[in-house]
Amino acid sequence: MNPCVEPGCTGSYEDGWCNVCGSPEPRQAPVAATPLGGAGSGVAPVTPGPAGSADAGADGIPDPDVSGGAQVVATPGPGQTRQAVRAATVRRQRAHAAVRRSRLGMGLAQVPDVPVTDPSQKIMTDPQVPEHRRVCPNCGAKVGRGAGDLEGRQQGFCPQCRAPYSFTPKLSPGELVAGQYEVVGALAHGGMGWIYLGRDKNVSDRWVVLKGLLNTGDDDALDAAVAEQQFLAQVKHPLIVEIYNVVQHDGDAYTVMEHVGGRSLKQLLQDRMQQAGRYAPFPVDVALAYVIEALPAFQHLHDLGLLYCDFKPDNLIHEDDGIKLIDLGGVRRQDDLESPIYGTVGYQAPEVAELGPSVASDIYTIGRTLCVLTFEFRGYQTEYVDSLPPMSQVPAFVEHDAFYRLVARCCAPDPNDRFLSVEELRSQMIGVLRQVVAAGSDHAATLSAHSAAFEPPVSTGETLSWWELPEVKRDDTDPMLDWISSLPENDPMAMHAELVRAGEMTPEVLLARARAGIRMGQQEWLDEAVRGLLAEDPWDWRASWVRGLWALSQADADESRRVARGQSAAGHFAAVRDALPGEIAPRLALALASEMGGYAKAAELDYQRAWRTDAGYVAPAAFGLHRVRLGRDDVPGAIAALDSVPAASRAHPRARWLRAELLRQRGSLADLREAVHSVRRLTLDPRQRAQFHATIYEQALAQVARHGEKPDWRLGDVPVTRDKLSRQLEKEYRFLADYTPDPQERAGLIDRANAVRPWSWT
Repeated sequence: MNPCVEPGCTGSYEDGWCNVCGSPEPRQAPVAATPLGGAGSGVAPVTPGPAGSADAGADGIPDPDVSGGAQVVATPGPGQTRQAVRAATVRRQRAHAAVRRSRLGMGLAQVPDVPVTDPSQKIMTDPQVPEHRRVCPNCGAKVGRGAGDLEGRQQGFCPQCRAPYSFTPKLSPGELVAGQYEVVGALAHGGMGWIYLGRDKNVSDRWVVLKGLLNTGDDDALDAAVAEQQFLAQVKHPLIVEIYNVVQHDGDAYTVMEHVGGRSLKQLLQDRMQQAGRYAPFPVDVALAYVIEALPAFQHLHDLGLLYCDFKPDNLIHEDDGIKLIDLGGVRRQDDLESPIYGTVGYQAPEVAELGPSVASDIYTIGRTLCVLTFEFRGYQTEYVDSLPPMSQVPAFVEHDAFYRLVARCCAPDPNDRFLSVEELRSQMIGVLRQVVAAGSDHAATLSAHSAAFEPPVSTGETLSWWELPEVKRDDTDPMLDWISSLPENDPMAMHAELVRAGEMTPEVLLARARAGIRMGQQEWLDEAVRGLLAEDPWDWRASWVRGLWALSQADADESRRVARGQSAAGHFAAVRDALPGEIAPRLALALASEMGGYAKAAELDYQRAWRTDAGYVAPAAFGLHRVRLGRDDVPGAIAALDSVPAASRAHPRARWLRAELLRQRGSLADLREAVHSVRRLTLDPRQRAQFHATIYEQALAQVARHGEKPDWRLGDVPVTRDKLSRQLEKEYRFLADYTPDPQERAGLIDRANAVRPWSWT
C-alpha cells in the first residue's frame, strides 16, 4: 500500500482511501509549475523559498504573477504583444485561484488563502507594553501599573514575589546576536517577553524570529533553559514552526526560529468582526478544516513523548494555503512532573492542576479552540471555564449535532471519556466535516468515504434488517483473528462452541461470540461476551453496537414489542453515535431503530444525514426515507427519495418499481404515463409486467371515461384513447390467461378480455 501524502499522516492508501485520515488517494502525479520567465523572456523565474526569505523576492513578497497551479507560457498571436498575452494569462490564473478549493480540510471546505506579506511591515515603531497587560512573568501579579496621573514603571520588582520584571526591549535594531542574527526590530510582547524580527546573516539573510527565555537569572537556570530549547530544536515537522538555534547574548538566552508570516486564527477572527461590525465566527466547516490540518502536528509531538499544552487560536497561523503551529513555549515531556505548566484559562483541561497535562488534556484544548472559533463563547473563562453552554443556546451545535458531539467528547470532564488519541480524533473530525459540508446540500451524496470502524452497508432492498447494517471492521492486530476466520460461520452453534474453548478471550473472540448469540437468539451468549468486552475496556463502543443489534433482532410482528425493542436499540446506537460522531453507520442504525420505535421525525433526520453524506449509504437511506414519508402520506417526498437511488446501485430496479407503484396509486393520467416510463427498462417477469400494464390500462380507461380522451398522449406506445387502450388491455388479459395454470382464473381473464374488446361490425 502507498503511504498517505497528507502532511503528518501516518496512514496508507487502502481501496483508494487513507486508512487513517480518510483522504482520497491521488490518481496522478502533481503537475510541476512552469515558470512564466525563461531564457530570453526578460522575466526572471521565481523559485519558491521559505515564507519571507530572500528567495521569495527582493522585498520578501513573491512575484504576484505566479500562482501555485500549473502554468502555461502563451505565445503571442498576430497583433498581440507579449505584455498583452502575459496580462491575459495572469487574469486566467487569478480567476482560477478565486474558484479553486483550498488545500485545507482536504478541499472539502472553502478556506480563503492568506497572502504572504513583508515581515518588516510588522515592526513596532514604538515598542511599548500597555499598562493593563503588564503582569509579573513569575507569578502573574499585576506590575508596572500607574496610580492616578503617574505612569507605571517599565521595570522593577514584583511586590508579590520579588521577581524582577522589565518591559523594555533588551535588543535594539541593528544589534548582532551571537555574531549571526541581526535584529531588525520588535514584533510583539508575549508571556515569555519581547519577540524580535531578525535576519540570519549566515544563511542568505533569511528572516528569523528571536524569542527570549524566562527564568535565566543565574547560570544554572540559563543552562537548563538552553538545554530544554535545544531539545525542542530536534522537533522537525512541516506543520510546526522550526527552531533553528538556541543562543546566548549578554547573559540572556534566545530561541531562534523560522519566521511564519500570515495571520493567526485569533487575528483572522478579529478581522471578521471588524468587517461585520459584530461577532462573526468562522463557519463550522472552515474551523474544522483549520484544526484538521493541525492535528498531524499534535500526533507528531505525542509520538515523540511531548505535549503541546497551550493550544488556542493565537497559536495557529494561516499563511498562503497552509498553516503552522507556533509557540512551543508550553511544550513539555509527558513524563515531566516538575517543570512549570503553561496553559491558558478557558482552554486548559480542569484536571491539569491536580494530575498534570496529558494527551487527553491536549485534546481538551483542541475542543475548546473549536468552540471559540465557531460561536461567541461568552463566559468561557468564567461561567463555562470547564463546561460547555447548553446545546440549544449555540447555533453551531443546533445546526450540526455531529459537531456538538465531537466537541462534547473532546471536552468531556472525565479524561477517560475523551478520544484516546489525536489520530482517532482526526478520523472522526474528518467525518464530521463531511457531514457539515453535506448539510448544506439537497442532493444525495456522490462520493463514498473510507471508514476505519465499519464495513460498507450491504442492504439493496426496500427493507432494512439488523443483519444488513454495516459490520464492525475486524481488528487486524488481534492475535486470534486468523483462527476465528477458519471457524464455520454457517453453523453459529458449532462456531460458538469452538469460541468458548478459545485459548485467549481477545476482543475479536468476544465479538464473534456476541454475533453467534444474536444469530441464534441466545441472550446469555451475548451478555457473557459484552461483559468480557467491558471488563477489558469499559469505554468499548462495540458493546453498545452488539446490544443494539440484539434489540433489533428480537423485534417481532407484535406492534408493542416491536416499538419497545426499537426504542431500546435506539438508546444503544445513540451511545455509538456519541462515541463516533464522524461515522455514518451509527446514524443509519439509529435511524432504523428510531423508525421501529415510533420516532419518525428523528428517523427521517438521520436517514437524511446518511443520504447526504456518503454515497455508499444512499440506497438504504433512500428506502428509509421512502418508508418514513409514506407513513405520513407524503407521496411526493417518498417518490423523490426513490429517485435518488443511483442507477449503478443494485437497488435501483427495486426503487424504480416502487416508484411506479406509487405513481400508479395516485392514478392521474400524468402519473400513469410516468409509471409506465419508470418500468420500461426494468427486467421483469413477463407475467408481472403484463399484470402491471393491465392495471395501468384499467385506470387509464377510467380516467378517459371521466375526463375525456387525450390522443396526443401515450402510455408507453399506446395512445390515450378509449379504443386503443381497450385493445391493449384485451391483449394483456389474454397474455395473462396464457400464463395462468388455474382453469377458473384463466377463464375469468378471458371473460374480462372479451368484455373490454371494442365492438366491431365483423
